[in-house]
Amino acid sequence: MADITRRYTGIFPVAPTIFHEDGTIDLAGQLRVIEFMIDSGSDGICILANFSEQFVLSDEERDMLTVAILKQVAGRIPVIVTTTHFSSRVTAERSKRAQDLGAAMVMIMPPYHGATFRVPEAAIYSYFQTVSDAIDIPIMIQDAPVAGTPLSAPFLARMATEIEQVSYFKIEVPQAASKLREIIRLGGDAIEGPWDGEEAITLLADLDAGATGAMTAGAYADGLKPIIHDYLAGNREAAVERYGRWLPLINYENRQGGLLACKALMKEGGIIACDAPRHPLVPLSPETRAGLLDAAKRLDPLVLRWGK
Repeated sequence: MADITRRYTGIFPVAPTIFHEDGTIDLAGQLRVIEFMIDSGSDGICILANFSEQFVLSDEERDMLTVAILKQVAGRIPVIVTTTHFSSRVTAERSKRAQDLGAAMVMIMPPYHGATFRVPEAAIYSYFQTVSDAIDIPIMIQDAPVAGTPLSAPFLARMATEIEQVSYFKIEVPQAASKLREIIRLGGDAIEGPWDGEEAITLLADLDAGATGAMTAGAYADGLKPIIHDYLAGNREAAVERYGRWLPLINYENRQGGLLACKALMKEGGIIACDAPRHPLVPLSPETRAGLLDAAKRLDPLVLRWGK
């Protein structure tokens, strides 16, 4: 059974960023989303992640959202703030700012830009050391294909043992369970948070590998939280049974709807008025939306009822 005495375990969904039809931020809608995510049972929330469309936000918008969301949460649950930037200095400054505003943790990808700009392993190590030196809260390393940067299990484990604040890992690469298992074996107690990612599509395998947390999309923590908590409490059979019921929706979100699925469900449930992404991202097709809603309605999640 997994160690559930660690600081942060359970489900920490990613909050989407809410826009008006004209592309401006809908702050009132954003704060309704945060209230819904708390009511749905989230153990914590992550903001400004890739599924938050962080790459279409200005620095001023990022700061405004961080301030407003942390004020709204007011310490009720922990908030992880994504602070990734190619620059070590900027990432450290963003991370210190998030800490000062009340963030519980920062999540960071290794430095990358476009399809080809990468730095060697020694520079990645120095990058995370620079951020660690600037803050007193945990760093979660996001190991995701979007960065195009190989991060071996031995390298991740070494950073966990040698860099003070590096202690959580969101693993989203192929064969995530095997990598989680290896990181835990190599890093031992320095791996405080081995976490599942990628909308829970590999959740059960990752829990079997020793994951103690999951960062999912934000629409249905009420369905996913019992799976994780049953498993961490030692009741794997109940977790497997629940996971089987929710897997069609998980699969549809991960493979068809992507980062737009969460907002589509929230709009259907009256939580937000507009589920449009910010241009140049394009909306879901009517067919994809219909398939997503069909999968969701079979489960009656809170997201489809909360705003009505």
